[in-house]
Amino acid sequence: MGLRALRPAPHRALFLAAAILFAAAFARDRLDQWVAATDLPPLVIDTSVEVRDRDGALLRAFTVADGRWRLDPGPVDPLFLKMLVGFEDQRFHDHSGVDPVAIVRAGLQAVWSGRVVSGGSTLTMQVARLLEDSGTGRWQGKLRQMRLALALERRLTKSEILALYLRIAPYGGNLEGVRAASLAYFGKEPRHLTPAEAALLVAIPQSPEARRPDRFPGAAAEARSRVLARMEGQGVLSAERVAAAETERVPDARRPFPDHAALLAEALRRADPVKRLHLTTLDGDLQASLEKLAADAARRAGERLSVAILVADHRTGEILASVGTADWGDERRQGFVDMTEALRSPGSTLKPFVYALAFDQGLAHPETLIDDKPVAFGTYAPQNFDRAFRGTLTVREALQASLNIPVISLTDAIGPANLLAALRRAGARPQIPGGQPGLAVALGGLGISLRDLVQCYAALARLGRPIQLSAEPGGASDLPQRLFAPEAAWLVDDILAGLPPPPGAAPGRLAYKTGTSYGHRDALAVGFDGGHVAGVWMGRADGTPVPGAFGGDLAAPLLFEVFGRLKPRFDPLPPPPPATLILPNARLPQPLRTFRPRGAAFADAGPDAPKVAFPPDGATLDAPDGAVTVKVRDGSAPFLWLVNGAPAALGQTGRESLLALGGPGFYRLSVIDAEGRSAAVAVTVN
Repeated sequence: MGLRALRPAPHRALFLAAAILFAAAFARDRLDQWVAATDLPPLVIDTSVEVRDRDGALLRAFTVADGRWRLDPGPVDPLFLKMLVGFEDQRFHDHSGVDPVAIVRAGLQAVWSGRVVSGGSTLTMQVARLLEDSGTGRWQGKLRQMRLALALERRLTKSEILALYLRIAPYGGNLEGVRAASLAYFGKEPRHLTPAEAALLVAIPQSPEARRPDRFPGAAAEARSRVLARMEGQGVLSAERVAAAETERVPDARRPFPDHAALLAEALRRADPVKRLHLTTLDGDLQASLEKLAADAARRAGERLSVAILVADHRTGEILASVGTADWGDERRQGFVDMTEALRSPGSTLKPFVYALAFDQGLAHPETLIDDKPVAFGTYAPQNFDRAFRGTLTVREALQASLNIPVISLTDAIGPANLLAALRRAGARPQIPGGQPGLAVALGGLGISLRDLVQCYAALARLGRPIQLSAEPGGASDLPQRLFAPEAAWLVDDILAGLPPPPGAAPGRLAYKTGTSYGHRDALAVGFDGGHVAGVWMGRADGTPVPGAFGGDLAAPLLFEVFGRLKPRFDPLPPPPPATLILPNARLPQPLRTFRPRGAAFADAGPDAPKVAFPPDGATLDAPDGAVTVKVRDGSAPFLWLVNGAPAALGQTGRESLLALGGPGFYRLSVIDAEGRSAAVAVTVN
């Protein structure tokens, strides 16, 4: 009877079970409400702005606002992720933010040994602590981390939680995240890590300041060994791989973060401050090589001198290297000034464009004779650099010798405004002192950046077809208007390719031109082959003179070294276009044998001199088949017709001819009779 009284009645057992279930449900609901009401910290973590090269390699990164290196992790070695989860939170993919098994195990171990053997924090709880920068010792902080961890698990996926850890885990000093640590301690991206490197990166965040390998390499090595031992016990690593990892040296210093193309990177960041990742067309290896070349050249030249280099593929318009200074951290060289963008005098480097325009307009030919004698244009009397005169010589020789008087004579004939218009059609932004161009623009009497100058030479390399250079993918584009006819461009290219290379430079068909600005302030060399174009500037960023500095002595050898580092051999220059007039002086049409200004070349030599009867000057013509009919009256047969200075119809005995044109555009049609008298008209063709 007594035993039956001690047994709970069946209805009491049911009541107790129901009460327990109700209490559990109530507790679960209250827990859900408690977790749901959690105020989450910001989950969007600010990361460093990055600038990368054409292959995705890091060129330069910038610290975040508080001076920390915190980079987007990107691809991370799977072995590291496996070791991280295996060491820190084996049940990471199974629990909901808090692991009761780990907490109970940690408590029992602490009671049994009298000290803390292992923590009960999950990776999610660690992320919660890092997001709020809360401590680990107080129970209130631990409770808050558990609550926040549960809330994070409801809001984010496991992959997103792990990505947060990879971004904000502390690695000592101002390093946050696995990628910043890998770059600082190993000088490499974390996508490929050795077991020893992975183990060290797993170990440091547990005590980031005490285990910094750059300050406490011994403590870092001990912590790494514990991770390796645990991985061997879990079967993640074999004993052989662990033994090999133990022999790997722990890095005892931090490596500097990449800072290539520093000034270009700063310009990209300034142009779009919100953008986190800036991709470029730069070749990282070439950029690093040319930065070293510039630094070495500047050290040899003097402590205040700087160097700028720009290299582009003129076939695509992609900029491959942009060195704005010899040392962007050197205030003596004013390294903060990007000398690829600064306006400087181009010296003689604009002379090829004067000659190309003269060839295009039928005023001259490479074998035309031109005078290098004292001459005055009003009050302006140009002098050659050496103040000597060569007498009569060919246009080819005048350009290769970079004489001033012949090019000023040609500039007077074509008009300095036409030279500026050609530069602007190439996408350049020249600045003219006083606003009105004079004849001295041909000698460098204007301001232009190295980047714009290289862009103009890209058009020369492309036989007159300009292209917008860009360091951003997709930024390059063909520009609509030609500078001059392909035949005129090829003739200039051929002249420049005939210049001998500097002493000691590799021989090859590199078309190039040097320049020295007034007062020896700037030394330049710009050149191209069949694939690439490059420019070199040397001088002082503050514009003060550099006595004895010449483009041929300083910049030209550097230009050839640039091409040597760019590729093993020069790409061939293009062949001459079909209509190119390649003749000796004696076989040239009479007006092209000796240079005369346009007024003289096409002057009316009497009532019976040839005249273009059709089309009239300034006419607009329709030519759907690409050809126009031309007529000449007076003059003596046979007649030679030229289109933009290039022969189009030879030995015409009749007074009517059909000229084939290259398509819509502006054309200058010239006719020369048997006595060398000539006439010309300008027309527009639809």
